[in-house]
Amino acid sequence: MHSKTPAAATISADASQPYPKRWTALAVMMLANFMNLLDVTIVNVALPSLQSELGATSSQIEWVVAGYVLVFALGLLPFGRLGDVRGKKQVFLVGVAAFTFASLLCGLAPDIGWLVVARLLQGAGAAVMTPQVLAIAQMMFPPKERAAAFSLFGLSAGLASVSGPILGGWLISLDVLGLGWRPIFLINIPVGIVTILLGWRLIPALAPKPGLKNDFGGIILAALAIFCVVFPLIEGRGFGWPAWCFVMLAMAVPFAIAFGLWERRQHRMKAPELLPVALMKNRNYVIGSLMTATFFSTLPGFFLIFAMFLQQGYGLTPLQSGMTTVPFSVGIFIASLISGRLGSIAPRIRVIVGVVMVIIGMGLLRMEIQSVGDSIDRMALLPWFLMSGLGMGIAIAPMFQLVLAGVPPQDAGGGSGALQAIQQVGSALGIAIVSEIFFSDLARNAAAGMSGQEVYAEGLSLGLIYNFVAYAIVLIAVASMRTVTPGSEKLERPLPIE
Repeated sequence: MHSKTPAAATISADASQPYPKRWTALAVMMLANFMNLLDVTIVNVALPSLQSELGATSSQIEWVVAGYVLVFALGLLPFGRLGDVRGKKQVFLVGVAAFTFASLLCGLAPDIGWLVVARLLQGAGAAVMTPQVLAIAQMMFPPKERAAAFSLFGLSAGLASVSGPILGGWLISLDVLGLGWRPIFLINIPVGIVTILLGWRLIPALAPKPGLKNDFGGIILAALAIFCVVFPLIEGRGFGWPAWCFVMLAMAVPFAIAFGLWERRQHRMKAPELLPVALMKNRNYVIGSLMTATFFSTLPGFFLIFAMFLQQGYGLTPLQSGMTTVPFSVGIFIASLISGRLGSIAPRIRVIVGVVMVIIGMGLLRMEIQSVGDSIDRMALLPWFLMSGLGMGIAIAPMFQLVLAGVPPQDAGGGSGALQAIQQVGSALGIAIVSEIFFSDLARNAAAGMSGQEVYAEGLSLGLIYNFVAYAIVLIAVASMRTVTPGSEKLERPLPIE
């Protein structure tokens, strides 16, 4: 005898009545989303501790962060489609389970190799569960409630960015049972178990679409192109930049070209496309995607080397290090709260204003870092972190709006998903580039017999130069984008790309 439980609740796209448990189901999914977002920010403050305990090299430390982001980026689109094929609820729960199990492996890691592999698995789990969250929410809520529901995701992201460094530093400082940095991963286990149990009962089942297929050829070619760039950038320094590093970097170009040709072939054959050809022909989308990748490439690498600067250079504890960067997260959080009131201002203007604020804030932060001596005044950094965070928060929402404004409605889903993946790829590349600058400078100074805080300050200052170049590219990209006519997906001037 079988009884119908809440786990069997179903909804469909044409349901006339909204799902009655939609708000509690949303809370469960946001818990999983918060766990993923928290994991991105919580790790940075632990990097010096785990490097010391596990005897990791600088490139291995980079893989702890970049590997997670890279796998997450590559998995967003194919796993998003998998949710359509196999059922979004089932795939979401599998993703949460995989993320939770990988977190356990991270917490038990006996060496750095184990930890890197576990982080790759954790990134894959995050890529499985994350695309399902917005898709399920879209189906659960009627149009009039979606704005309120989706605004909670922005609030969740803001809370995760604020609490991550504090929670990470606090857990490490507690040194629970002598575990040191390991609780930052182990804390995910009870959260994941609760999410799975509640999700099974509360999240509605959505009818799968087994006729859909993934573009596996596109996935492989895109992964090869990205790997050929990221791997030599991270590992090249450790191997002394042999010829194969440059060969790999060069190979990224033919793989990228092959990807474009493959997608055109898929389009002609009316087969699944990882990145729709229509988007690749959309000038605004192409420029905007490169702009977004460049913009989001600046922060992950910066916070990685900043944690090294504070903890290894000045001997700060993980908690002190995390507290130092909190004003930046607070700035983003404040900006997300006031973003609705800025809606009347053109997206292009908001992006420019936000980026300029970040440039000024980071510039003054760099000047402050260059002036430090044997000790550092963390309070002196507070206003510049806050200003940079406000600028970042002001720019993010209109940037996505600007990029997607000219995308036809039929390509909106694919365009949004691809843009998020491109954003994560930019983060991985930024980690590789900024870390290469920082650690290469440390190694060069160590070889010259130099040591002390000024060596870390110099490396951090050099790493920040990449950020300023990236922000300049973003401003140029914004200026080069065409203006979209309100209420239309057509551009005011014809696009030269066909």
